[in-house]
Amino acid sequence: MSKALLVLEDGRSFSGEQYGAPGEVFGEAVFNTGMTGYQETLTDPSYHRQVVVQTAPHIGNTGVNDEDAESGRIWVSGYVVRDPARRVSSWRAQRSLADELRQQEVTGISGVDTRALTRHLRERGAMRCGISSLDLDPQSLLAKVLDSPQMAGADLSAQVTTAEPYTVAAEGESLFTVAALDYGIKAMTPHRLAQRGITTHVLPSSSSLADVLALGADAVFLSNGPGDPATADDAVTLLRQLLAAQLPVFGICFGNQLLGRAFGFGTYKLRYGHRGINQPVYDRATGKVEVTAHNHGFAVDAPIDRVSETEFGAVEVSHLCLNDNVVEGLRAHDVPAFSVQYHPEAAAGPHDAAYLFDRFAELLDKRQDKAGR
Repeated sequence: MSKALLVLEDGRSFSGEQYGAPGEVFGEAVFNTGMTGYQETLTDPSYHRQVVVQTAPHIGNTGVNDEDAESGRIWVSGYVVRDPARRVSSWRAQRSLADELRQQEVTGISGVDTRALTRHLRERGAMRCGISSLDLDPQSLLAKVLDSPQMAGADLSAQVTTAEPYTVAAEGESLFTVAALDYGIKAMTPHRLAQRGITTHVLPSSSSLADVLALGADAVFLSNGPGDPATADDAVTLLRQLLAAQLPVFGICFGNQLLGRAFGFGTYKLRYGHRGINQPVYDRATGKVEVTAHNHGFAVDAPIDRVSETEFGAVEVSHLCLNDNVVEGLRAHDVPAFSVQYHPEAAAGPHDAAYLFDRFAELLDKRQDKAGR
């Protein structure tokens, strides 16, 4: 097996073996704490331009299949694992993870002490890195890392959005139609909406208010996605127009950050982010704690100790992360809008937050009742 090298922007390096395709890649080094669901992680567009470090030591045990992908390709820039599976053991597997990485020309590294690497990122913060099986000189690779772009200030949604609109039909009777703005949407999201009788029209991130209104949609969904929300001025302008039109809005992850900006809140970059499927979130309305799936490096800067008065009326923080008190959701009192910072579709689990899709459907049902069916 060929040798490979990982170098962080602060100069720390890790030697290992080439995993996946040979080559040289750069991105933001982040760690994911999920014990399962690596295929969903790899194909999540929110990981665009990131090098993912898996904290679970054994990766690839269940191989890869054609059903579990969240998009049409692998989006991570690079992949870091400790002990890749020597053989696949799952009746659903159609090929190995190593073969999939090679086929999609994704460069990774194995044999790395991922515990030490994760501790380093947690203490120093997420940072740029490079993985190479071509250049094994730490100083040479470090110079290239320092020349690579930062995640702060990166406008990436246009790079991952759909090129053309498409529709996912409701399962059974279509009760509502929703326009989903695709900033990096995962395949499971319109499927979860379809299960609740919602037909979803997925639109490019560059769509205008006229594009949304032309659908005659009952509501708008704001998807997850990569990049710095502070760069998404056009998306925020559109969202403010939707709020002014009193069109119901439900946002997740990047969509939560956009909704926060539309209400007048700021956003900021987290030290090392939340990435995994075991993040505890407190729902302030019910008092329940949900175990949730996360993938975000930015958050909304909103006060958690009071209701805020905004241009669109009162807005409160609806959910909090129990690890660090990061804002995990917003709820408006005077316009039909709410959002969460995590992934309620959670294809790899857990499913504690699936009720949010029910809440969305109930909101549309109540509005239809008021308007008269």
